[in-house]
Amino acid sequence: MIPFFMAWGMFFMIPCPYKKWDSSKYPQMLNFLPAVGLMCGILHALAAFILAKLSAGLIGGGILAVLPWILTGFIHLDGYMDCADAVLSRREKEERLRILKDSHVGSFAVIMMVVLGILQFAACANFSLSGREYFALALIPVVSRSCTSAAVLNLAPLPTSSYAKMFRKGTPPLLKLIPLIVTAAAAVIAPVLCGRKGLCVLFGIIGYLLTLLYIKSDLGGMSGDISGASITLSELVAFCALALL
Repeated sequence: MIPFFMAWGMFFMIPCPYKKWDSSKYPQMLNFLPAVGLMCGILHALAAFILAKLSAGLIGGGILAVLPWILTGFIHLDGYMDCADAVLSRREKEERLRILKDSHVGSFAVIMMVVLGILQFAACANFSLSGREYFALALIPVVSRSCTSAAVLNLAPLPTSSYAKMFRKGTPPLLKLIPLIVTAAAAVIAPVLCGRKGLCVLFGIIGYLLTLLYIKSDLGGMSGDISGASITLSELVAFCALALL
């Protein structure tokens, strides 16, 4: 279970009860990323249920909008902002890659953070869930993270990304299939359990793929920042679909 606790310690804000690190288990750690997503999703769905019972209104919408970022320590949001600065700069590829690695926050990151915040708040403030439909909300971060596990394990990394190379090195073929199986299973289970609102999971997958294809084609490979941006926008699309369906 060491890879699970490694994933917990790296991608989940709540302190991990078992702190042990084994660098040889990086690929296995990535396969536990959907499990961390499920932990985030359960807490998000529980918060949505409680806030609905309290009739929290717009305040509840604001809490639900920021809670997914808080639960992950803002790690994926950091990648989203880095990618916004790099891709929207419209510079030469070498300069875009330099901007991607720059720790400073640029104007494009700030603008896109405002856009993200407005849309995520609007979606979360308009959730109307009951019964099994809360399962759909809980499964959204599972799918976004299983997609990113598959992408990091199977796609060519950016030359500057030690993160992606770290996870791909010596990964058995079976491990590369696991996140794909999880993604497919969640896409089937969510509509069966939750009806029409369960389709939000499928929209989340589509949102992830479109984001990944756009940023990857612009920058030329896979990286941790691209993973973070794809997770963030995948969940935004899924939240919007859940509110609208």
